[in-house]
Amino acid sequence: MLDQILVILGITTLIMISPGPDMVIVMRNTIIGGRAAGLKSSLGVLAGNMVHITYCAIGIGILISQSILAFNILKYAGAAYLIYLGVMSFFAGDTKLSAKDLDRSNVSQRWFLQGFLNNILNPKGTLFYLGVFTMVITPETATGTTLLLVAIMMAVSAVFWLFFVYTLDSNHVRRVLERGQKLVNRIFGGLLIFLGIRVAFLER
Repeated sequence: MLDQILVILGITTLIMISPGPDMVIVMRNTIIGGRAAGLKSSLGVLAGNMVHITYCAIGIGILISQSILAFNILKYAGAAYLIYLGVMSFFAGDTKLSAKDLDRSNVSQRWFLQGFLNNILNPKGTLFYLGVFTMVITPETATGTTLLLVAIMMAVSAVFWLFFVYTLDSNHVRRVLERGQKLVNRIFGGLLIFLGIRVAFLER
C-alpha cells in the first residue's frame, strides 16, 4: 500500500502543478472576484474531480474513453466552453469586476459552476482518472485502501488550490496585476481560447 500512496502523491502533485484549463480558470476568477471567487472556483473543480473519480471507479470511464461519440461530445463541449470564456475575457477590456458588482444571489453559484463545468467537461480529467483506476487502483484493491487513496488525491488537490489562491490574491500580486488589467484580461482570454482549441484536437 505504501507504494500506491507514493505513486498517488507523485502523480497528483504533477498533474496539479501542470498548467491547464483548471489552473487558468481559477487564476482568472481569483483576479476578477478575489479570494472568495478563487476558492469557490476551486471547490467546483474538486467537485468535478469527485464526479470523474466516481464514474471511473464504477467503470463508466472505460465506456467514455472507448466510445468515439461520447468522447467527442465531451471534448467539443469542453472546447466550446473554454473558447466562450476566453472570448468573454478577451473582450472585457480594462473593466475590472469584483464580487460587489455581481448579483449577491448568484455570485456563489457562478464561481462554483464555472470551476465545476470547466473540470467536468475536460476529457483529460477522464483520461487521467481512468489511468489511475487502471494502473494504481485496480479492482483487486481493497475498499479501505481505495478510499484512502482517493482521500489523498483530494487532499493534495485541496491543499494546492488553497496555496495557489491565497498566493495569487496577496496584496503585492494583486497590485501588480491590477495595473495592467486590460492586458491581464487579454492574456487569460487568449490562454482559454488556446486551451479550448487544444482540447478540440485532443486524441484519446
